[in-house]
This record gives sequence, structure tokens and C-alpha cells, in this order.
Amino acid sequence: MTQIKDEQVRLLDLIMIGLGCATLAFSLVFFNIANHLADGGISGITLIIRALFHFDPAYSTILINIPLLAIGYRYLGKQSLIYTIYGTFMLSLFLWIWQRVPLAIDLRGDLLLAALGAGIAGGFGSGLIYRYGGTTGGTDIVARIMERFFGVPMGQSLLWLDVVILLISLVYINVPHMAYTLIYSYILTRIVNFTQEGAYAARGILVVSEHYQDITNAIMDQLERGVTLLHAEGGYSHQSRQMIYVVVAPNELHTLRHIIHECDPKAFVSVISVTEALGEGFTFAVPKKRFLARFRH
Repeated sequence: MTQIKDEQVRLLDLIMIGLGCATLAFSLVFFNIANHLADGGISGITLIIRALFHFDPAYSTILINIPLLAIGYRYLGKQSLIYTIYGTFMLSLFLWIWQRVPLAIDLRGDLLLAALGAGIAGGFGSGLIYRYGGTTGGTDIVARIMERFFGVPMGQSLLWLDVVILLISLVYINVPHMAYTLIYSYILTRIVNFTQEGAYAARGILVVSEHYQDITNAIMDQLERGVTLLHAEGGYSHQSRQMIYVVVAPNELHTLRHIIHECDPKAFVSVISVTEALGEGFTFAVPKKRFLARFRH
């Protein structure tokens, strides 16, 4: 049974990576290329090559990634290598397909709309790819090698590689187009994070109070959320105390604040953004609320 589940998960990963590549390719063709917006990473290099030598990005994506994959395959791991090869191929395939589809998105020359469209569509596509364990190769491989041999963090390497590629892009776009490219890059980053981390954000709450048991009982009774009690020690007094940790949905935060205030107006409360919550009440079956249950009988 375990083997069947693994195969199903792997198939889902490939489907979602393929969908992400299709969306990313759509964005590159109908927003970036159509409106002369640059890009970072390997996609940015393929756009430079297209502008200077009229070479199809569908082919240059493959040609650039082949030597990078040959160099970096030992640092990717088996699954990561398979997903990277698959992502690279699918991105090239959809770039080839979309360029031959007789479609034009008329934005009436509005570069801001082009940047918004490219950021949203490209970010959603890239986010899907990353969320399901895939990449499209390119600068990700270079960054891994830089980190392994030179100790440069991947995030820093990717940033500087993008900066260099965007600066080189000035050979075929002007400064105003570059400004809108930066807007596009910012939106894309935000959408990638949103898509990769999950749309269902939550809030983690830490509460320090002498009335921790009253607060705990009220949370479990009124919100029906699980509560964890952590053993803490005061930094100044060195007195042992109990600290409450609970994760709630954003729309439950107001009720939780009211509960804490009613039990202890002097309680210390810290609210933490949780990008993703897994488990009962979030990704598993949500417990039925008593208020709603009354109407089911």
C-alpha cells in the first residue's frame, strides 16, 4: 500500500510541475516577450539571446541547461535531478507551444498591466513548480555549486546572478522597460512565496500568564483548538511558568484576543505569522463547531 501511495504522490508532483511550467511559459511568451520585459535566471538569458540572435527560447532553454545538469547532477539527488530534467523539458515544450498559438493579449501598451500580468502568472507558475519539489534548472544549479565549493549562500548567489542578467538585458531594453521589469520581479517573488507556502496562512500565538489554565480551557471550549503548554523560565526572576502555544485561523484571532483579555488583561501575548499549518483543523478534518452543530439536528 505504501508503494502505491508513493507512486500517486510522484504522479501528482509531475502533473503540478507540468502545470506550473505551462503557466510560466505562458507568462514569458504573452507578457514578457510581447511587452519587451526582461527576466532573471536562465529565462532572462534566453530572452537576451532571442533579442540579439532571434533564437527560440524553447531551444536555448534546453541547450543552456544540458551542460549545467551535466555539471551539477551529483549535487541534486536522484529525485531532484529527475524533477529538474522534467521541469526543464516541460518549460521548453510549453515555450515552443505557446509561441505558435495565435493569441494576443491586448494591453494597449500599458507596461504596468504587463508587469502585473507577468508577475501574477509567472509567480503562480514558478510557485507551483517549487511547491511540488521541481525546478527548471539553470541558476539554481549554479547556486548549489557556489554554496558547496565557495560557501556562498544560495539566496545570495541567486540574487547576484539575477542582478547581472538584468543589467545585461539593458542591451535590448531601455531604462523604462527595466523599471517595469523590476516591478514584475517584485510581484513575481511575492506570488511565488504565496503559492509555495500555501494560501491557508495561520497565526501562532504565544501567551504568558499566571491564569494559563483558564485561558487554555477557554480556547479549547470556545475555539475547539488544540493547545500546547510549554515550560518556560523568567529571564530576570528565574521563576518557572507555563507558556501557552496555539495556532488559529486568521479569522479566529479576534476571538482569541477577547478570550485572553477576559481571563487575564495583563497577559503577555505574541502573535506570529505561520505560513502553513498542517494537521487536524487545517489540512485534515476540521472539528465541527458546537454552534453549527446545533443546526444539524
